[in-house]
Amino acid sequence: MRVRTLSLFFCSLSFIVIPASPAFAVATGGVAAGGSPPSTSKTPTGASTTTPAIHTDPVTARTPNITYKGPVYEKTPTGAVVPYQPATATTTPTGQASPVTGGSPVGVAADSAPPGAVSTAVGGPAAKTELLVPGVAARYVDGLAAAPMSVPAVVQQIIWAGNEIIGLPYIFGGGHASFISPGYDCSGTVSFALHGAALLQTPEDSSEFEVWGSHGAGRWVAIFSNPGHAYMTVAGLRLDTSSADDPSNQQGPRWRPLRQGNSGYVVRHPLGL
Repeated sequence: MRVRTLSLFFCSLSFIVIPASPAFAVATGGVAAGGSPPSTSKTPTGASTTTPAIHTDPVTARTPNITYKGPVYEKTPTGAVVPYQPATATTTPTGQASPVTGGSPVGVAADSAPPGAVSTAVGGPAAKTELLVPGVAARYVDGLAAAPMSVPAVVQQIIWAGNEIIGLPYIFGGGHASFISPGYDCSGTVSFALHGAALLQTPEDSSEFEVWGSHGAGRWVAIFSNPGHAYMTVAGLRLDTSSADDPSNQQGPRWRPLRQGNSGYVVRHPLGL
């Protein structure tokens, strides 16, 4: 309908000239009523007129390897950014070493909580260390996601909120009656992370995510949903309860490698992200 309307409008210009409204003038580069005439200056010889490419994070990957060995920092309660001091050991409850590839196990980093916080082992979200890494890509560090420094603060909040439920079990319907739950299902996981960044006021199910936000993948966030499942990618990592394309084969909310393909899902993103 929009294409047909524009077609009729431009065709009508052959018969009558209509003064542009301020809104139309802005949209087409014209001058609004009462505005200044357009500049007649020309682009200097040799100057680039290429529009900078819009950054878009990848949503697929050829390899499940998400190991990271670069610098890691943490944001302290006072807002200072200091080098991250990892735990002395990272083991699963069975004593097995955490995998170096694939998604996060239920390990020390995932289950430990600062003094006074609710432990995930007891059955609820727990505040975790707010990890940071240089650049624009989120990194997998000791079972958690480290937020990139060069992204909007709201994207960092999504990642840190997602970390709070890593290691909790998958519970059908978990995270829907309340954002606080002993476990989460797929859409409950996505809802919790978005809520932690003040982007969602009430939990959504996977069908509702099909029409939530804006169409397509965003610059930093992409939500994949269909009537049976939902997951999201944030700055290059996947937050998902499904172990698909994840060699760790762990269930429940975890950060995982990007999938090799996302067919069969409607793709949405938070407006502006």
